Amino acid sequence: MNITAIAIVGIVCWAIVELINGPRGKKSNKKDEQKNTELQQQVASLQDRIETLEKIITDEKYDLNRQFNDL
Repeated sequence: MNITAIAIVGIVCWAIVELINGPRGKKSNKKDEQKNTELQQQVASLQDRIETLEKIITDEKYDLNRQFNDL
């Protein structure tokens, strides 16, 4: 076979694959973006909860109450 024919067949096959897989990739990107947004919101919520817990635990009154309870 001729090298030119091989190149043309390769380009045509590549174009067909891109046409078939192109729309699927875009749909999954929207789903991925939604999931990413949800996960970012969960992370932000968890960070707020951790900050609150750190404030409670590092509070001197919490430590004093714990010492009284240990008695």
